[in-house]
Amino acid sequence: MTTYVLRHGQTDYSKQHLVNGDPSRNITLNEEGLTSCRRPWSELPLHSVRTWLASEFPRAQQTAALLTGVPAPDLVVEARLNELDYGTFEGGPFLDYAAWLDAHGGSQRPPGARESQRDGIRRMLSGVRAALEYPGPRVLVCHGLLVSVLRWHRDRTPSEAMPLFFPEAPCIELLSVPDDVLPDWIGALMTNLDGEEPQDPEARGSAAILRIGQGSAVATFDAVAHSPEKKEPPHA
Repeated sequence: MTTYVLRHGQTDYSKQHLVNGDPSRNITLNEEGLTSCRRPWSELPLHSVRTWLASEFPRAQQTAALLTGVPAPDLVVEARLNELDYGTFEGGPFLDYAAWLDAHGGSQRPPGARESQRDGIRRMLSGVRAALEYPGPRVLVCHGLLVSVLRWHRDRTPSEAMPLFFPEAPCIELLSVPDDVLPDWIGALMTNLDGEEPQDPEARGSAAILRIGQGSAVATFDAVAHSPEKKEPPHA
């Protein structure tokens, strides 16, 4: 059996790199997000999918509903797949949160948040593990961080440490993982998280570099410089 994991379709928030970790906010797909939900139909065995799971967020459930395209089992809502709780950064630019994260590390909770980045990753991985209890093939519609972590693990080198920042996950792009492989991925990632030492802000390495944008970068955060560098996006 196979588990398909994907990030929800684009929203105006994700297009502008704004953060939303509050599922009570009714943030739904924009036109690009709606259109993109037609693309996986040639890759996803819709008629054979036995379980559809999504986070509590409207954009994830909307994506799942659009992707089914055929009569499908009832959607399983799994809160452990939710996006991070961003606390006081809610609704603001991702770069503001990124600057705080770079200064305080992944094991610290942002002001007003219920979890740290690392706690959130653990929670998301536990949601993936729980999804394996449902009949497969199954589809998990979740958020960018979880997909980024899984894609990073797939492509990592054996000795590579988990970074603080991950390449941005594309929307509506299937990550297909065999069910006999996925538990090993989760176990390895959990072991990495459990073995981490709290970050020392005075001893940060030079590897944590975040770039976000479309085509060319519209904003960068360089952990070496310890300050965000913002650039105007190119005009269409």
